[in-house]
Formats: sequence, structure tokens, C-alpha cells
Amino acid sequence: MHRASPLSTLFAAFVICVLSAPALAQDAGGKGLADALSDLLRGGEAQVPARRVPFGQQEMQLSFAPLVKATAPAVVNVYASQQVSVRSPFAGDPFFEQFFGRQQMPPRVQSALGSGVLVDPSGYVVTNNHVISNADEVRVAMSDGREFTSSILLKDESLDLAILKIDAPEPFPIAPLGDSDALEVGDLVLAIGNPFGVGQTTTSGIVSALARSHIGVNDFGFFIQTDAAINPGNSGGALVNMRGEVIGINTAIYSQSGGSIGIGFAIPANIVRAVVDAAKSGLDYFERPFVGATFENVTAQMAEALGMARPTGALVKSVAPGGPAEKAGLRPGDVVLAMNGASIEHPDALGYRLATQAIGSQATLNVLSQGSEVEVDVELIRAPEGQSTAEIIIDGRSPFAGAKVAELSPRLAQRLGIRGQARGKGVAIVEVGRNSPAASFGFRPRDIVREVNGEEIDTPEKLREVAMSNSRWWRFTVERDGRVTNQILRY
Repeated sequence: MHRASPLSTLFAAFVICVLSAPALAQDAGGKGLADALSDLLRGGEAQVPARRVPFGQQEMQLSFAPLVKATAPAVVNVYASQQVSVRSPFAGDPFFEQFFGRQQMPPRVQSALGSGVLVDPSGYVVTNNHVISNADEVRVAMSDGREFTSSILLKDESLDLAILKIDAPEPFPIAPLGDSDALEVGDLVLAIGNPFGVGQTTTSGIVSALARSHIGVNDFGFFIQTDAAINPGNSGGALVNMRGEVIGINTAIYSQSGGSIGIGFAIPANIVRAVVDAAKSGLDYFERPFVGATFENVTAQMAEALGMARPTGALVKSVAPGGPAEKAGLRPGDVVLAMNGASIEHPDALGYRLATQAIGSQATLNVLSQGSEVEVDVELIRAPEGQSTAEIIIDGRSPFAGAKVAELSPRLAQRLGIRGQARGKGVAIVEVGRNSPAASFGFRPRDIVREVNGEEIDTPEKLREVAMSNSRWWRFTVERDGRVTNQILRY
């Protein structure tokens, strides 16, 4: 019997591998060509791995072009303009005003540029709040050259999201919203937007991290991090997965130069979907479910004291009497570890999970309570209102003139984005008129007025009554961002 030499065996194996390469390339669960050759030499079965180098010229020519063609028409440019008053350089000059009077300078138009995504054929556009904040006019330009004047349906500063509406006789192209919870670190993504105003641009990258918090952009703390190039002007644009679904709205970058260094952040599509649904239902702000509890981070010291292996979860800080959390049995000191099967790493993650749920539904929480892990069902209700829902504009001669105020309540606190300050009595400033006394004295929306001239302020009517008093000195207590200040002004 003739026995083949090792060289001839190697040559035969090589020929078999080359001839069978196209078939082997279709086997997604096998090994590489070198491994297939090794298996043949051992008498085993050759397979091709799931992760491999491309086989042949056809695979080398794979492209994102079909994906971009399907998605890019739904990505739009957003132009926001605002008229800003200009102070005369001679204002306050006695000599100039004596001879020429007080000169009024013409207003200057301030513009902002960003991107947006059409998510509904009827013309709903998602963008960032910071792109259109305080804008007098917002225009939307599509990739085919059409331009539309839009109306602002909803703005949420804490999420940095805004919903616009444009109208046309025919349906608009859209990019569907995907499931951002299905993302994994390493997934391929595309970022589409209008960086620096150069025109629509597509960049590619991967998902670098999930659930990023405390990046210093806004109160929202559950961002998708990507290394796809995002630059100024990309804000409000689409982060797209390989199925052509929008899985995030590009919002911010980390950069010391102002340009992309590969650290960009996007708001997950699941929270975007909830905000779009709120706008479609006619709300002008995004309602989050109310549970009647506040939460804080679990530190390493807390975790050790509670017998936890590592610091994770959301520690219950306080529970509102009669609220859903109290009815479910939550108590201060408990730790929420998971919600509806999804792990909770920090309070921002819990806030994100709650915000994606519908009001009126129930959430199942895994809670560490007194050393034991238990499951509790919490009803998600609409935030309660105060005794009065009236909004009053303060007039007269006082530091508060020109401010629109309303009674502080959990619902108003949610609407204005006041976090952890809805306890106790007080009146919240909803809006401040331009060039009003309230604006000149530095009052801002979300300020909480608790006391004026020694009188407790618990209703907007009470503040209006006190503001109408003939006083030249004003003493008041105001809470801003959790800090209480006492001031005395002469006016």
C-alpha cells in the first residue's frame, strides 16, 4: 500500500480548503481557514468561525451605503433664530443722552444650528432642547432641499429633548425608533447629522458604553456612549443601528478642543419614544410616573454596612406619606436593585426605567430590605397637583413684577424639572418676562419663593397680594437648585 507523504497530504488539504472556501464562508458558526486546514490534517471537520476576515472581493466591497440611503432622508437640519436686544454703547452717558436722547439699538438676530430626526410620517421631528431653546422661529430643512416653518410642541430641559411639528400634503420619510435596551457594547452604529453646517454627514463607530451618567450635560443620566464622530451641529441627529433604526439622539461630546475626540453621547431611543408619545397626546411637557420617593447613590461604606458585595442600586432616601412607594412597603434605607428584570446601577438608571413606563401601569422592583431581597409591585401614578393650578403674572412695583408664578406641587415640580424640592409650601416661578423687573433682579424659572417681608408664601394669590404692597425694602427667602437664600433689596 502506498502511503502519502506529509507534503502531499498538506497540499491535498490546501486544495480542498481553497475549493471549498465559498461554501465554508457561509458557515457562520465554524473556524477560520487556517483552523480548517489544521482540522483536515488531523482528520477532523473543517469549519469557518463567526468572526473572520472577508472572503473574496465581493465581501471586501461591503458598504453602509444602502443603510444610509434608507435612513438619511429622515435626518433634517434645524435652524433656530432669536431676536436679542442690543444695549447702546452710549447708554447711561449723561452727555450723550442730553444731546441725543436715549437711542434704541435695533435688535440682533441670534441663530443656532442643529439636526433633527423625522420619526412619524405626519411630521413629528425630534431634536435637542438646547438647539431650539428660547427661539422665536424654528425652521426645518430636509435633505431634498425643502424647508418648513415648524411649531414647538414639547420641550424638556432635563432630558434635553424637544418635539417639533411640520406639515406637508404628502407623508414624510421617517427613521423608525428601535429598542435601545437591546444594545450591547461593541455594536456597530452610524451617526448622521449636520456638523459645523457643512451639510449632512455620516460617520461610523461602535457603542463604547451604556448607561453613562454625570457627564455634566443635563439632569439626564443614562446616555449611550459612542466613538462615531459627533461634532457641533450633530446635536439632535440620529444614532442608527445596523437595521436602520434610530437607537439614540446625538446630544453631546466630551472635548477640550470643541471637535470630536471619539467620546460622544446619545439619548436612548426608548426615552425618546415616550417623549414623542407625550407630544402626540397633546401634552406640552413630558409627564413621568410618580412613585412618591427620592433616591440617592449607594456608597462603598453604605454597601458594606448593608452587607452588599458591591455598591449598586438606588437607596431610598425619603418616602412621601400616602404615595405609591409607601403603599408598596418601601422604607428609607431600602435599596432598589432591579426593575422589571433590568438591573439598577444608580438612581439615574431607576429614573430612566421609570420614565419609559406608562402612567397607570405597575413596576416590579427587586428591593434589598433589612438584609433580605424581596419583590414589590409599585403603582405608577400621575404626579399630584396642588390645591390651586392657577398661574398668575405678578404686576405692580415689586422685584417680582413680570414673573409668572404657580403653587408648588409634585406635578409642577416635574413639569419645571425641579428635582427633590417639591416638599413643603411655596410658590414656583414658571416664567420670567424679558426686560421685566423680575429678570433684572435675577429671578429665574424654577426659583421657589417661600417667604416675602416676613409672610409665608403658599399660593400665587398670596404672593400677588404681598407684591402689591407699597414697600421700598423687600426681604424674601428663595430656594434655587436646593439652596435656600435670604435677600434684602431696595426697590
